[in-house]
Amino acid sequence: MYAQMLLSGLAAPVELHIPDGFLSTPISLAGWALAVLAVAYALRQTRGQLGERQAPLLGVMAAFIFAAQAINFPVAGGTSGHLLGGALAAIVLGPWAAVLVMTAVVGLQALLFQDGGLVVMGWNIVNMGVLTALTGYAVYALIKRLMGETRNALLVAGFVGAWLSVVVSAIATAIQLALSGTSPLGIALPAMAGVHAVIGIGEGVITVGALSLIAATRPDLLAGGANAPGLRSAGWVGAGLLISLVVAVFSFAASTDPDGLERVAEDTGFIDRALDPVYEILPDYTIPFIGNETLSGIVAVVLGTLLVFGIMLLIGRSLRRARSAA
Repeated sequence: MYAQMLLSGLAAPVELHIPDGFLSTPISLAGWALAVLAVAYALRQTRGQLGERQAPLLGVMAAFIFAAQAINFPVAGGTSGHLLGGALAAIVLGPWAAVLVMTAVVGLQALLFQDGGLVVMGWNIVNMGVLTALTGYAVYALIKRLMGETRNALLVAGFVGAWLSVVVSAIATAIQLALSGTSPLGIALPAMAGVHAVIGIGEGVITVGALSLIAATRPDLLAGGANAPGLRSAGWVGAGLLISLVVAVFSFAASTDPDGLERVAEDTGFIDRALDPVYEILPDYTIPFIGNETLSGIVAVVLGTLLVFGIMLLIGRSLRRARSAA
C-alpha cells in the first residue's frame, strides 16, 4: 500500500519522509541513535531556556509547520515540494526548541498518518528536524552578524538559511541511501541535491513570508531562544492557532506531482523498495469513514494540526515545570 501511495502521486506531504525499505537496518539503527541523542540534548537545553510564555509558542509553531507541510507546491519538471520548517522554527524559537518541535511533527506524521517509516524514523527526525534546525539557525545567525540587525538582513538570512537547510537535508538523505546500498552516491547525491535546490527556493520564500509577518506584528518574537518573549495572552495563541488551521484547510490545494524524494526514487529505479506500513490508523492523511476524499484530507490535516499543537503545549509546560523545580 505504501509503495502504491508513492506511485500514485497523491498529495500526501512525503518530501524527504523516507519510507521503510529505502535504508538498511544498520543505517536505520544509527539514525535512531543520533535522533535519541539529539532530542535528549534538546530537552536538556530547552529546560533551562523556556519559561511559561514560551510554551504556547512551541504549540503554535508546531501547528503551523504541520499544516504548511500538507501543502505541496509545484516546482520544475513535474515535481512538488513543501515547507520543511526547521529553519523557521529555529529562527523564532532557537535551534534546540526547534528540534523538539520538528520531532513532534515528524513523529506524529509517522505514527498516526503512516507518513515515513517507523524503522527509519530516526533519520527522518535527524534529516528534517535536527539538520534543518541547526543549519538554518547557524546560517541565519552568521548572515545577520555580517549584515547587521536590519530588516534586509533578516530576510536575506532567513531565505539563505531556509534554502540551505533543505539542501543539507537532501544531501544527508542521499548519503544514507548510498550507505544502505539503495542508490550509488554518484547518482543519488546530484539527483537529490539538484531537485531540492529548486524546492529550497520555495522553502526560502515561505520562510521569508512568515518572518515578514512576524516582524510586522510581533517583532519581539524574533529575539529567539532564551530571550524570546513568548505569547503573553490567549488572544495571540488563538490567533496563531487559527492561522494554522486556515492553512490546514487549504491542504486540498496541494500539488499532486511527485515530491523530491519520490521523483528521485522513480527516476533512479529504487521506488519499489518501499515497504507497506506495519499498521494503518489514518493512512495518507485520510479519515476512513469520510467518503469524500477532499473533505477526508482536510479533516485529517486539521486533526493533526490540533494534535501536534496540544503535544507541544504539554511538552512546553513540562519543560517549564522542570525549570521551576530546578
